[in-house]
Amino acid sequence: MSTWTPFPHDASALSYGGDKLWQAWERLHAGDQEPWPEDEASQEAWRAYHRGDFQTAVALGLKAETASGMNAANKAQSIYATYLVEDEDAKKELFEEVADRAEVAAKENPNNINAHYQHAYALGRYSQAISIAKALAQGIAGKCKASLDKTLALAPEHAEAHIALGAYHAEIIGKVGSMVGSLTYGVSKDAAEAHYEKALELIPHSAIARIEYGNGLLTLYGNKKVKDATKLYEAAAECEPRDAMETLDVAFAKSELSDD
Repeated sequence: MSTWTPFPHDASALSYGGDKLWQAWERLHAGDQEPWPEDEASQEAWRAYHRGDFQTAVALGLKAETASGMNAANKAQSIYATYLVEDEDAKKELFEEVADRAEVAAKENPNNINAHYQHAYALGRYSQAISIAKALAQGIAGKCKASLDKTLALAPEHAEAHIALGAYHAEIIGKVGSMVGSLTYGVSKDAAEAHYEKALELIPHSAIARIEYGNGLLTLYGNKKVKDATKLYEAAAECEPRDAMETLDVAFAKSELSDD
């Protein structure tokens, strides 16, 4: 494994040593409903993830050989690929690795909530990298939807899955239109917005819920919703991050606003 790009922000406030991880767990994992890991190896993988040491999180998570360790490894690799990898081929390879690992983990333990979610997340990001049209043609979107449905069947309050389903509806409509999207894929604008709203209800502190909602509105409605999307981005930029992923989310929102 080559050396990964380091986390580009101050991580001094993102350390959760000792009992701090347990004390912050509910807040840190409100979005993904990850159960508390009882083993120290998995806890260390999550500590590395939360402070932005993504490469270490992957190594520790895989070494732990536990469901939670695998989830930490997959989430770390996916967030790293999403935000810190610029090369498109490298990005796609990282997402493919996560999707493959998560698919195996979900088959081995069908009740592992985030094995299903990480499979969907990695496939979704991979689909964005290759284009939604290609993802639809290759049947990837359907696999993503199936894993998100399984995630919510196991954990109805999995906010990140609601965000991803909102994006699923929005991006298909953005590519094929409302009528074809409804008839062929069962998607709708109302469903997209309902999933985004549910996510915000579940994690009102979240920057990424607002960012993705803003993206979805622009995909669904174009310039008609620019003001609403901008308000969501502005609110995202004001969120207080508690770990590395949230820090990257907030920084992204700020960068988008500065580009406007």
